[in-house]
Amino acid sequence: VWDYTGLGYTKYNARDVNKEILGCVVENKVLHSSLLSCMQNTEFQKTIYPSRLTSMALLPSSSSISVDSTPSATTLFTKGHLAKLDLSDGTSLYAKLVVGADGGKSRVRELAGFKTTGWSYSQNAIICTVEHNKENYCAWQRFLPAGPIALLPIGDNFSNIVWTMNPKDASDCKSMNEDDFVKILNHALDYGYGPHPKSISSGSVDMFSWFRGDATLSAKECFEVPPRVVKLASERMVFPLSLKHANNYVSKRVVLIGDAAHTVHPLAGQGVNLGFGDASTLSRIIAEGIAVGADIGEASLLKKYEAERKPANIVMMAVLDGFQKAYSVDFGPLNILRAAAFHGAQYISPLKRNIISYASGEQRLPLPLPLFT
Repeated sequence: VWDYTGLGYTKYNARDVNKEILGCVVENKVLHSSLLSCMQNTEFQKTIYPSRLTSMALLPSSSSISVDSTPSATTLFTKGHLAKLDLSDGTSLYAKLVVGADGGKSRVRELAGFKTTGWSYSQNAIICTVEHNKENYCAWQRFLPAGPIALLPIGDNFSNIVWTMNPKDASDCKSMNEDDFVKILNHALDYGYGPHPKSISSGSVDMFSWFRGDATLSAKECFEVPPRVVKLASERMVFPLSLKHANNYVSKRVVLIGDAAHTVHPLAGQGVNLGFGDASTLSRIIAEGIAVGADIGEASLLKKYEAERKPANIVMMAVLDGFQKAYSVDFGPLNILRAAAFHGAQYISPLKRNIISYASGEQRLPLPLPLFT
């Protein structure tokens, strides 16, 4: 991870935390296919409706249902014990709990009346898959004046690109011919906008030597240049970037997880990890409720999920938003501070280990600590 000014860089390696790998980049379609396969191979009852949600009805609870009766779904709904979902194909579903896991433009969130807070970054991300002339198993990220560019390995000679820039430049990059796009892409990942950071072992004068103490670098720890892109391997897609956070995650019979509850800037690749954390916590809370015979749609139970996940998500969102703002300004003293932060993360081993642990989700951020990944 480095800055276009060339003043500093940070290199994370799995061996920093005694692991074989730091993480994986998985294509969305591969993840979907794997999840679907897991569902199809289990014995619990499930039905997949290839339809869209058009409306949702939630009624307040009234009288309780008699233990020895077998009321219909309609009766349970009118008593407030089920939610009713109407689908675009004309069918209706009834459920004790509706989990809104339907992304940043969540229809469930809209129909349930959850309010959100947030803002647009006035930035777009251009996303595509590219091919190299050699294998790549390293993730690279460079902070440029208009936003970060990331090169994320997906196996063999292929990587995904996530390049943040202003909307006009994103539109131009999407429409330009492939050769020109590959050219400016390599320019942005190499000498474009500024020099490479100088490796300490190069013999150059190091203004941040006080960070290192007695630490020394091996040749393998020197700054390396990303592998060159030789051609596009997919179409280019453009997405607007914003921060959005639901004021509440739960109400009676409805709960939000993932991007439906919170969307963040992609500069650290933490959006999906936050969603995984939501899913893990919610499943545990539901299991605990079932174990004691609780109604899994009751807000009092679901509030336990919100109490655990909302603070953790807010802290990570604040960190990512702070980084977006800090790296959107080209100002001499701030550039020096950014370089100092890179050097601190590179040479202070406990700090580096903590950053890796926070970024991988093994530890929860207690405060808005620096996250340079």
